[in-house]
Parts: sequence; structure tokens; C-alpha cells
Amino acid sequence: MAQLHYRHAAMNSGKSTMVLQYRHTYAACGRNGLLMTRLDRAGTGIVSSRIGLAADALEIGAETDLTDLVLDRPGKRVDHVIVDEAQFLSPEQVDQLAALVDNYDIDVFTFGLLSDFRGLQFPGSARLVVLADIVEALQVYPMCWCGQPARMNARVVDGEMVRDGDTVVVGDTDTGVGYVVLCRRHHRAGQPYSPALAKAA
Repeated sequence: MAQLHYRHAAMNSGKSTMVLQYRHTYAACGRNGLLMTRLDRAGTGIVSSRIGLAADALEIGAETDLTDLVLDRPGKRVDHVIVDEAQFLSPEQVDQLAALVDNYDIDVFTFGLLSDFRGLQFPGSARLVVLADIVEALQVYPMCWCGQPARMNARVVDGEMVRDGDTVVVGDTDTGVGYVVLCRRHHRAGQPYSPALAKAA
């Protein structure tokens, strides 16, 4: 039976690399799947990994009906869907993925962040935690600057950690917005960098 999977972790944990590995493995078995993403940092319609791997993907818009997107594809029947950046899906879109699993026996694998820069769950992630048959935290943890496993995502604007603003702001742009991963202690303390290093700078 098909299942809805949700695998989550903080940034820099290899989620997109795993997405691309899933795509390769399933394609090598002769399965016909769709790779999708929403708001990848590299641009529209691409899944990119920080280690340099990338692949073309279908871009999910804010109003995209994922059931229609999958079922209306011409050609061979789609038997699995892989979604990167799943935290940016709406709860309604997560319900549509669940419908693909339950009503059409299509496996769905989703990957994303569990929480935003404030430490609050994204609506899409919250819905996936409720609906997914398998919810799994990736066991590859990036490291905080202090050396502890980093599970929190922090937004940094012009060198300072911020706790307010729009939930969705893609980093790695020329806007002065960036993201770092922190342990809980330093996320709570608002310290995105080593105080000693910051003072030396």
C-alpha cells in the first residue's frame, strides 16, 4: 500500500541531497515519479543541494492543486511523488498529497523543515506531522557554532538574529538576509555566532 512520508531536519542536514538520491534510486528501478519543490533557494523549478547537486523539478505555486497536477500528467501513470521544501506547502496541499496516497495508491515522499526561524512550526509541516504515515527526523544533524547538534533555524539580517518578519523569506540573496542553524540554547539566547568571534570582528 502507498504511504505518505515526511522527513524533516534543520537546514544544512542534507535533505535536498536525500531528495535527489531518492529520485535517482526510484528512477533506476524503472518507477515513474514526479519531483516537485516550492521556493528553492536556487530559483524556480529546481531542487538544489548545498553540495552542488541539482535537478529540474515542477514548481508548486501557492494555489497549485497537487492532486490535479499529478493526475493530469500525460503519459505513463505516476506511481510516486517526491516533494522538497514541503514546509512551504499549505495545509490544503498536504491534504491533496494524502488524497493521492489514499485514493490513487501513489507513494508520496516529502522533505522539509519542521520549524521556522522563530522556532514555530510551518503550517505545512504541522499538517504533515498529523497526516503522514511515517514521520522521521533525519539523523544527520548540522552543528551549531558551539559544537552541539543544531536543530533550530535562525534568520540573520545584516549580521543580527531577528525574530520577526514574514515567515517565508528565501535566503542566499542580495537582500542581506541569511540563515544559520543553532542549538536550542543559542537560538533562545539570540546568538547566531560565537560572541568571541563577533567581538574580534
